Amino acid sequence: MEPFKGATVKPLSPEEALDIAELRLSLIALTAKPAYLHLSPTDFDLASGLAKQMTRSTSAKEYFEYDRRFWDILFEKAQRPILWEVLRQLDDRLTRYNPLVLKLFPDPANRPLQREVLIEFLREGRVDDAVRAFKKIYLEVVHRIIDHLETGESANSSR
Repeated sequence: MEPFKGATVKPLSPEEALDIAELRLSLIALTAKPAYLHLSPTDFDLASGLAKQMTRSTSAKEYFEYDRRFWDILFEKAQRPILWEVLRQLDDRLTRYNPLVLKLFPDPANRPLQREVLIEFLREGRVDDAVRAFKKIYLEVVHRIIDHLETGESANSSR
């Protein structure tokens, strides 16, 4: 019997990052319209505030917590618990990369605003535009992460 060695974290591959991103986008798209139908003005304000706090955060832990609470509002209002469970599982896999996002976008003033854009379009009742705008910004972030992962892998393999 082998003694307990602790948790082992496998690095995220560019392919896995893209798979997770595509799955997350599908879940968010499936949730946007049902959520919109049940969101109150208070919900919009709370989600918008969380998105802004997340953008300003310099702590990976806070970044994760604000993100989780943001999606909790939308998925709870959509009344799609299975979709929410799947998104949480995907986000749990990505948690270790929150520091990377903060590293790639160190200046809060220049961080991508995909959540802010999503919630503001939803507030206006423009659900399809909300999903499209979120997707565009989100994929830009994902491709920047993938580029970083690929660059890091090639640098590590040349050693």
